[in-house]
Amino acid sequence: MTTQKQEFKATERIEAPQGGPGRGPMGGGQVGQKAMTFGPSARRLVAGMRPDRWAASLVVALVVVSVVLMSIGPRLLGHATDLVFRGFVGGRLPAGTPDSELPEAVQGQGVVPGEGVDFDAVGRWLLIVLAVYVVASLLSWLAGYVLNSVVQRTVRRMRQDVEDKIHRLPLGYFDRSPRGELLSRVTNDIDNVSQTLQQTMSQLLQSVLTVLAVLAMMLWISPLLALVALVSVPVSLLVTRAIMKQSQGQFVAQWRRTGQLNAHIEESFSGHALVKVFGRTREVEEAFEQHNEGLYDVSFKAQFISGLVMPAMMFVGNLNYVMVAVVGALRVSSGALTLGEVQAFVQYTRQFTQPLTTVASMTNLLQSGVASAERVFELLDADEEPVESADSGVPAARRGEVAFERVSFSYDAERPLITDLSLVARPGQTVAIVGPTGAGKTTLVNLVMRFYDVDAGRITIDGVDIAAVPRAQLRGQVGMVLQDTWLFEGSIRDNIAYGRPGATEEEVLEAARATFVDRFVHSLPDGYDTVVDESGSNLSAGERQLVTIARAFLTDPALLILDEATSSVDTRTELLLQHAMAALRTDRTSFVIAHRLSTIRDADLILVMEDGAIVEQGTHVDLLAADGAYARLHASQFAAAEAG
Repeated sequence: MTTQKQEFKATERIEAPQGGPGRGPMGGGQVGQKAMTFGPSARRLVAGMRPDRWAASLVVALVVVSVVLMSIGPRLLGHATDLVFRGFVGGRLPAGTPDSELPEAVQGQGVVPGEGVDFDAVGRWLLIVLAVYVVASLLSWLAGYVLNSVVQRTVRRMRQDVEDKIHRLPLGYFDRSPRGELLSRVTNDIDNVSQTLQQTMSQLLQSVLTVLAVLAMMLWISPLLALVALVSVPVSLLVTRAIMKQSQGQFVAQWRRTGQLNAHIEESFSGHALVKVFGRTREVEEAFEQHNEGLYDVSFKAQFISGLVMPAMMFVGNLNYVMVAVVGALRVSSGALTLGEVQAFVQYTRQFTQPLTTVASMTNLLQSGVASAERVFELLDADEEPVESADSGVPAARRGEVAFERVSFSYDAERPLITDLSLVARPGQTVAIVGPTGAGKTTLVNLVMRFYDVDAGRITIDGVDIAAVPRAQLRGQVGMVLQDTWLFEGSIRDNIAYGRPGATEEEVLEAARATFVDRFVHSLPDGYDTVVDESGSNLSAGERQLVTIARAFLTDPALLILDEATSSVDTRTELLLQHAMAALRTDRTSFVIAHRLSTIRDADLILVMEDGAIVEQGTHVDLLAADGAYARLHASQFAAAEAG
């Protein structure tokens, strides 16, 4: 990966989700979560801004200058206050009054008896203060503008990293992860991270710098008053830390619960018709109530606990303000400080506690955003398929001979599925795989496609171990039609052409005619330009399957895999497809997974699988004559029809 794509590289390995996927409209699903601590997650999130470090440096510089100017403002305003105070007192004293006869509180403070307020000087100081605040505000606005662009580019990279990561994850990750939970991480959590960065980064930076600048000014004016003001800092930190410790776990639980609720909603809406058919609406509603109530509980706790920070900080700040006012008044009465200095110090006290209060008020948002970032980082840290070169130098498959050599495989190490399996599919042969559900039929083709890698043994195509062939190169030689149709939002023409980018219009139409898509497409409103959505709701199940078969035809693969490809079409269409697929299978090796034995009568080799092992193999006629497992399957499907 490029340097840019490595910005969210793991600082701590997070295991991929474990446990069952929880499928179906009644299914639940929970992805295991190991929450990282707040500090590493926050630092990793900020590290994602590294590609924009020059812009981020500019933001820091602008904020520093803005904060310095803002911190100078009260001191300048204090000078104006001193001018007014001196003029007010001096105007009420007889001219020429010696300093020894002046009130103790104003001795040594520049009071000139007989001279009133110099409004010209006061006006000049006020204009200087106004200019300082205007420039500081403009710099702060500019810093916010630059920071906004930095944050949005950072989130854009995060989204791109997630998108790239999804394409590098093995199929097993998606088998273990509920779809709604994964979508929640990709959408809700990233959006929450974006809002958090946008609303907190500028304020946090400005608040921290303000505390430092104001502290320096407070020490300059009066170390004693600064010491009094600083008493509130450790108290505030202890209060904030205690509250954050309690609320952080609740925010992590909140976003985990959000993912679970989304998973349930996605599953129940996807299976809405099934829920209605089996009358399980009440159970679905109860499951929703349970998830919703759980989300309510943790969200309420998270917001309530974190919401305690603001009033606690305000209480501490008000106590601090009273202490500063009392001690400051005593210092003024003794002549140790001027009224303007105390006024400036009181303003600094507010400026000092305000950023602490601001940080405290953002803790709930900050913790929520970091909790979401942890969930995104878990996805980015999940174990992925090994990186492969685009071209290994291995020649593309030509003959299409597929050999399984003592292959063993299991999804769960404690439950072996395929053990010591060997078979050879000769070039140009049609190999049918039949057997009961769970026998391992689809697993065989998943291994050929390298959706999973074998635990032992090897699989070769034309004598080349597929483990030595990059997955993209291997899959580019294979055409596959699944039982579950998949269409994307676009025209029927686009869905067919998806099989081979750059195919000509005539090639697309030829594939459509060969698979009888052309037969029904002219009855649609816009023909081949008819737009279908991702569920293909404006097409029948059989029509959707025909479009996917046409897509496979267009790829012209060296190896063809049909996994119950005709299960959704009617009997008449199935017969037509048999002829079309027979032409497609010419001169190429084909694997056909079928439950309807009528579709594989003409296969060159039929493999009968039970419990991950091949128990019989041969032609249709030979296997019927053997009167074994295949004959029993055949009898179970056709005995009733023959009896009728």
